[in-house]
Amino acid sequence: MNMEKVAQAFELVVANIMTLSEKLDTDFYDAFVEQNAAFLDESAAEKSEKSLTESEKMLTDLSANNQKLRQLDLTAKEWQKLFQFVLLKGSQIAPLQANHAMTPDAIGVIFNFIIEHLHPASDLRVLELGSGTGNLAETLLVNLDKKVEYVGFEIDDLLLDLSASMAEIMGSQAEFMQLDAVQKRLIEPADVVISDLPIGFYPDDATAATFEVASPSGHTFAHHLLIEQAFNYLKEGSFAIFLAPEDLLTSGQGPLLKEWISKHGSVMAVITLPKSLFNADAKAIYVLKKGPAAHATFAHPLSSLTDRESLAAFMKEFTKTVKL
Repeated sequence: MNMEKVAQAFELVVANIMTLSEKLDTDFYDAFVEQNAAFLDESAAEKSEKSLTESEKMLTDLSANNQKLRQLDLTAKEWQKLFQFVLLKGSQIAPLQANHAMTPDAIGVIFNFIIEHLHPASDLRVLELGSGTGNLAETLLVNLDKKVEYVGFEIDDLLLDLSASMAEIMGSQAEFMQLDAVQKRLIEPADVVISDLPIGFYPDDATAATFEVASPSGHTFAHHLLIEQAFNYLKEGSFAIFLAPEDLLTSGQGPLLKEWISKHGSVMAVITLPKSLFNADAKAIYVLKKGPAAHATFAHPLSSLTDRESLAAFMKEFTKTVKL
């Protein structure tokens, strides 16, 4: 990966986003979507100045930077790294709510490692519940050494436009669908379901009541409903990976979820993560299997995601212990 090219591209993209944000009087992320559309719309720059609409004139104003961006000829991995940096810039200018925030790239690397280890086959069907900005999806799509069929469910239209436009520029074979992931759908079973689970209560008690993990009183945790829903989309014997609260199984509604898991599957691994990564909100990576366990739950605390020796030790122990 050529980080010098990525840095040049970052300056070009952010400059166009800031121009669009000012001219359209819109926020960073809407302007980001517009920049991606402008980059993809090569034909606008070829029209005569006389025939251009006001909107198209603005596209030609951006064309110099976009032409330089094309000349950099970024690879898919370089695009993914560029978009990650742009999203980080956006989080500084206009922070998203916690459930919409970008999944850290280091988490995607761990998800990638787990999938490569547990699914050695060359073909892979991945379903993501709550695909958000698409950063986790693209981290996997550019790094997995497999032919990946990816489908992402996302209800927020801005995040959907953002992730889809980034995927189109990168040339990713990704399909994003706008829908509430809690709502039941008929869909081809997946080899792996992943999710950076949105945390909070699900407001529709009638829908929640159709789930086994439903709370007998009050609202049910949406992240519990999504875990049950994930199993509906998984092939038997396959696995799901979730980024979730560390107290997932011990919170007030945790026993309901724990009982449900014991009936339908097993907890293969719990990897606790540094609290500093999530502003002191304790989180962990949970690997669940749809079916009986082949071993005891693998529990491993990661004190750092940047210490190579710590990560190498984790990966060695995980590879030796965790099996389907």
